[in-house]
Amino acid sequence: MQEIKITTTLTCYDNIEELPQDVQELMQHAVEARKNAYAPYSNFRVGAALQLENGIVVPGNNQENAAYPSGLCAERVAIFHAGAQYPGVKITQMAITATSDNHINKTPIPPCGSCRQSIAEYEMRQDSDIEIYFMGGEGKIMKSNSLKDLLPLIFDKSYL
Repeated sequence: MQEIKITTTLTCYDNIEELPQDVQELMQHAVEARKNAYAPYSNFRVGAALQLENGIVVPGNNQENAAYPSGLCAERVAIFHAGAQYPGVKITQMAITATSDNHINKTPIPPCGSCRQSIAEYEMRQDSDIEIYFMGGEGKIMKSNSLKDLLPLIFDKSYL
């Protein structure tokens, strides 16, 4: 038997003002996207913003549906839009913010499992990492240098 230890390193910022200026602006796009989320069932709003290598920012927000599995998360809305509108253009950074209408979440909220798998697919597809910044409604922000830091045992096309 062999034990394998997996470790990861994330960077934690105390607030938006500590972020580099370009990331502050990207996070502000995510905050604006979050305000337009369609979340009548969960009252949990998520906004995402992608920075593309060509300078374009692509926003996304969660879109719920009464048939719950039919909704889509903010991260995937943004990623799929970028893939459809800007094929072949790399995503360099992603900002995510999430909070409840009932209380302000101050803990950084990472992408869900389905979103992690979708982000992983795009990192593999573009053969480069995507920096991921995530926060609650306010407060601390976490930075991951790559999706591999959040999902170290990625399921990818090499298994197919």
